[in-house]
Amino acid sequence: MDSEGSLRERLIDVGVDLVTPEGSASLGLREIARCAGVSHGAPRRYFPTHHALLSAIARCGFEDLRARFGAAIANTASPRAQLQAAARVYVGYVLDCRGMFELMFRHGLLDSRKHASDGLRLRESTLPLFERIVALVARCEVERDAAHRSGPAEPAPPPTVTAAALWANLHGVAQLWAWGSLQLALDAEPPGGAPRGDQLDRLVAAVLDAHLGPVNS
Repeated sequence: MDSEGSLRERLIDVGVDLVTPEGSASLGLREIARCAGVSHGAPRRYFPTHHALLSAIARCGFEDLRARFGAAIANTASPRAQLQAAARVYVGYVLDCRGMFELMFRHGLLDSRKHASDGLRLRESTLPLFERIVALVARCEVERDAAHRSGPAEPAPPPTVTAAALWANLHGVAQLWAWGSLQLALDAEPPGGAPRGDQLDRLVAAVLDAHLGPVNS
């Protein structure tokens, strides 16, 4: 017989399995309970609201993305290269895990001030990822300033502002590619699916150049 903790985790795992191919529309309480092999009322014993269960499932997505970030930058030395690796992972994650990504950034989950699961609002799960981007942006700016010792560099916005703009730009690249709009604008192939490696590298490099300046500037 499942312990309370193991059944709780099984409900979350089932939700993760459902959202990956089917999208967040598949995450009804009854469907999750059915796939977990429990009564339709069982999830209520562990998650007081549907919102709480969805938040727990979405936090798995943030944990997965954070782990992918860590793996991508593990053997990368410079902050600019780490940002490029993380940016590539982010866009790739959006395109490979659309259902989970949709859930992770669902406005109703991120914006709620009334609901929390395990005392943690979902929006707080985004902070470690954003703080990592801010730290890397700050290191890039230190290196840029050091490279301009012979003359004053143009003043930059605070790292939090640059990081927010960079994140928003990457988010937009991924969403527009997922919708097919970027392919149309760039006359790129294939019309669907993820961009080829060279296409993704060029898009990521352009985003970094726009917000951090060209590498040799």
